[in-house]
Amino acid sequence: MVRAVYAGTFDPLTNGHLDVIKRAAKLVDELIVLVANNALKVHKFTTEERIQMIKNALKDAPKIKVDSTNGLIVNYAQEHDIKIMFRGLRNIQDYEYEYSLSEYNANINPNVETVLLFPSRNNHFVSSSAIKELVYHNVDISLYIPKENIELVKKKLSL
Repeated sequence: MVRAVYAGTFDPLTNGHLDVIKRAAKLVDELIVLVANNALKVHKFTTEERIQMIKNALKDAPKIKVDSTNGLIVNYAQEHDIKIMFRGLRNIQDYEYEYSLSEYNANINPNVETVLLFPSRNNHFVSSSAIKELVYHNVDISLYIPKENIELVKKKLSL
């Protein structure tokens, strides 16, 4: 069985994330969507809320599981016998970050491969940071957030 992990902070989950998740799931037998608690970021949503957003958007996806971690993704992969880490790549700024991250991960555990996926053309610019700003300015986010989560995102970010 080929298992992989796709991790992110998902604060909040966007259609760009969802696009990569669905495409990655087609390539493996089981995909774990991993909510990462990044100590260097201030999260607007709790871990439980981020997990729930993913489950809301993927309720009919049996080969996708959702979990969370406070540690390094590469260590999670090793602990769960996962050999593939999917990462999304939107632009050149992401490339520089993802390239150095893949090098660190390869040094920590050379048995885990990083696979980069580009989001589809209508999602390549979508970011959680931009969503937060759009909500702050009361702009419609329905093109960028899974419909199951729009009200939760608007309510939480409008505070």
